[in-house]
Amino acid sequence: MTKTIFIAGSGGIGEAAALLLREWSDDGLSIILGDINEGSLAKAKDFVTSGSSRTTAVETVLMPREGESDEMREAFERADVLLDCSPGGQAPRMAGYAKEFGMHYANLTEYVAETDAIIELAKDAETGFILQTGLAPGFINVQAMALYREFVSKFENEIVERVAMKVGALTAHAHEPHYYGFTWSPIGVATEYVKDSRVIRDFKIAERPALSSRETIVIGARTYEADLTSGGAADLPDFFAGKAREVDYKTLRYPGHYDWVESIVETLPKNESLPDRLQELMIQAIPSVEDDLVVVHASVDGFDSNGRRRMLEKAYFVEPLEINGKRLRAIQTTTAGPLCQSAMMLLTGKYKGVVLQSQIDPADFMRGRFVADIYR
Repeated sequence: MTKTIFIAGSGGIGEAAALLLREWSDDGLSIILGDINEGSLAKAKDFVTSGSSRTTAVETVLMPREGESDEMREAFERADVLLDCSPGGQAPRMAGYAKEFGMHYANLTEYVAETDAIIELAKDAETGFILQTGLAPGFINVQAMALYREFVSKFENEIVERVAMKVGALTAHAHEPHYYGFTWSPIGVATEYVKDSRVIRDFKIAERPALSSRETIVIGARTYEADLTSGGAADLPDFFAGKAREVDYKTLRYPGHYDWVESIVETLPKNESLPDRLQELMIQAIPSVEDDLVVVHASVDGFDSNGRRRMLEKAYFVEPLEINGKRLRAIQTTTAGPLCQSAMMLLTGKYKGVVLQSQIDPADFMRGRFVADIYR
């Protein structure tokens, strides 16, 4: 029987998700793209379908900014899964439609208030709601859980010293003084640099200021700096409270970048809207580029049952992907792939209610094509 996936938002991640689903899924899937902009819908549909030999149907639906249209309701009534690629502030609205129309739901947002609202809304839902399932939060959290499970099984100790998650959406080249190029949302970068990070310290959940715990790390014989940023830890601090002495999520950058950011932040009056003002100043100095690279590193560090220090770690270097002559940037595939895999998992019917990142079966998730073919 044909399954229908509605993708809300036809920007870079939405069109990447549609392309991956159409090209990598078995027959028996139809896709509906929804967006508030008719031009964006036409562009995304052409991106997904041109140059392809697949016959999977791709429809488009113009979505009102508020409320709903008859066309949108009809599409929701046919859809089995809603993949939310809309701005994070729209997440509760989209999740509400999923519950109302009996659709499964998966989103990407790292926003705390919106996530809490969806958890409350979906706690008694008959369909599954997988939350924060992109790159970070998302894949990095599942990878950390996979390493933790392996650590417990191999070394027979459920208490660990540190669970560390690190992700960098970087450019292939970087120039002074900022050693950076924008590969995704500038406001997203600025926000994660100034909002507090949720961590575990001494087995207890705590908050620490962004950019307050810098370290140097060598991954694949290349040197990076990593520092605390907001949002990427998902619900892992809740899971690891009492189980890990330290848990944190840090963003990877080339050496020199964070010194430059701090020099900018120090000039900003404290009464200003820091993310907005920081974004303005960063956009003036930093170019947006297409030649991106995503670096992912997770590690679990602790003692085995004999008291010997052990560490398990895993790293990935993901470059852009070409499908049908269409170039998907690394940030697109590493974000859209986990979202698509979540859709496949939801379609099995095994999930009901809210599913957070610590609750996803890592083995199931990692061997799915949308993850395994991207994170290699």
